[in-house]
Order: sequence, then C-alpha cells, then structure tokens
Amino acid sequence: MAARPLLRSRALRSLSSAPARISRPFSASTTRCLQQQQQQQQQNATTSSGSSPGEKTTHFGFETVTESEKTQRVAGVFTSVAESYDKMNDLMSFGWHRIWKDHFVTSLSPGLSSPSHPQAPQHILDIAGGTGDIAFRHLHHAHVLNANPNVAVTISDINPAMLAVGRQRAAERLPLASQRAALSFLEADATDLRAAGVPDASVDLYTVAFGIRNFTDIPAALREAYRVLKPGGVFACLEFSKADAHPLFNAVYKRWSFSAIPLIGQLVAGDRDSYQYLVESIERFPSQEQFRDMIVDAGFVVGGTGYEDLTGGVAAIHKGVKPIERK
Repeated sequence: MAARPLLRSRALRSLSSAPARISRPFSASTTRCLQQQQQQQQQNATTSSGSSPGEKTTHFGFETVTESEKTQRVAGVFTSVAESYDKMNDLMSFGWHRIWKDHFVTSLSPGLSSPSHPQAPQHILDIAGGTGDIAFRHLHHAHVLNANPNVAVTISDINPAMLAVGRQRAAERLPLASQRAALSFLEADATDLRAAGVPDASVDLYTVAFGIRNFTDIPAALREAYRVLKPGGVFACLEFSKADAHPLFNAVYKRWSFSAIPLIGQLVAGDRDSYQYLVESIERFPSQEQFRDMIVDAGFVVGGTGYEDLTGGVAAIHKGVKPIERK
C-alpha cells in the first residue's frame, strides 16, 4: 500500500481547540487495586481449564495460545514486573530506553502553542502507561518547557498493579500541583476503550510506549486509537523493533536478549519466565514496514518511511495523523 502524505507539522501544534477530559474513574487506594487484581487472578484460575471452541488464537512469545489466555498471561507478567519496570527496561535496552523516551516526547512537543492558539488546551491519552514514564514527561514538557498548563494527561493501563505504581510515582515525581491536578488514571483495555467510557473524537494525542506488542489484538487497538482521536489528532508509538539492517549488530543484540536478559531477570528480579516472554515478544513484533502498514490500514496518514529508527532499529517511533476528512 502506498503511503499517503503526512499532514504538516502544525497538526501537532493545533491538535485541539477545546479541552477533552476523562473523569477519574478510580478513587481506590493502591491496596484496593492490588486486591482487585488478586481477585481477578483467582477468577481466571477457576476458568482457565478450557477455552471456548473456535476461540481465536494469537501468540504469547513463541507459544500459540487463545486470545483470552494471552490476556491473562500478559497480566501476570506485568503484575510480576510492575515494581521493577525501570529495571526491566534497562535490561532490555542497555539503559537507552530513557533517552528514547525523552526523544519520543520531545518530538511530539506536547502543549506547544502557536500565535493563533496560545496555551491551547490539549488532552493526551497515554496507553499502557501505568508506571507514568511517558505521562510525567508529557506534563513536564507541556507545563514547564512549553509553559502551557492547559494540558491534561490520562494514564490508561489494563493492569491495576502497574497503575498502582504510577499513582505512587506521581506523588514523588511531579513537583507542581498543577501537574498532579492535570493527571488522571484509567483502567482500560486498549482494544475496547469504549467499554471504559472513552468517547469518539475526544483525544488530541494518543501515545503508547513499549506496550503495543503485548496487546492481544493490535489492529483492534489501532482502530480504537483512530476512533478516540480528534480529526487532526496524532497517534504516536515507541516500541522495540528490528535491527535487521545491521546484521552483525543485530546478531549481538539477539544473543544478549535471549541468553543474558532472562538469566539477569532470574538473578535480579527472581523472575526468569517474565523476562523470557518479553524478549520473545520483541522477536514476534512486526517489522517497521509491517507495523507502518497496519497503522495506515487503520486509517491514519503517515509520511516518508512512516517511522524513525532508534539505535540501529532496536527501537522505532511510529506516527500517524487522523485526517481532517477521511477519504
């Protein structure tokens, strides 16, 4: 499929003319969130003895499983690694994930004003962002660097344990009261945001970092991103990718990933299986070109190659714009 022209950069600068907010759906404490997660895991344990005939299958790392089983098992992985999430990403990226995340948010420049829209309100939905790494960067960039306090961020994650970590970190890492007031949390499945009450055309910027490869149905998640974005709104994804263009580097990186990371996960976090799944999930994720085409198939407009490689393709940034008028 031929790539369509990318809308001009002003689409990022004038994403919204009115604020769009999602109410805070949870007032429960961290303890209550973890209790709910434990109850859900107990329910899953009682129903996992079989699957419905004809249920669609997908992959969990290198295994083929039903979609419902993948949802349960991914939840288990991220419940396990929630407290050591930064450590996990340090192992997966040699520490480079922090630089990639800074570059990712800087490239989007949330809250950027223009002469015609000074301090324009903007609503950002950060999907699979439970621990707050990207959301906190959005708020710092918008409120401090771009001096725009009218930017609100909703952190959405399917996993209560990850959201619990995000709530705790927000109190520690957001120094300004205005930043904390502009942050909300939403427990939701990215493939069905409607069920969580996210309206059509209510979001200016949709971001997902190192999360989309774990979704049970990536095309469904992309369609939901398209639905909730306003015309002119931007979809932006940062994800581990393929370094195939650099064979020697790629070989060394894969050797490290499959040999060292699960072992270090066992030694450092006491959890080899979760880290084994995470490196397998990277290997199973589509190539940069394949994922770009999936974004286009969901209705977004991309430009150029449709992606930006980072560190030789170990990670990549993908962006798409929801057209003002879909043709």
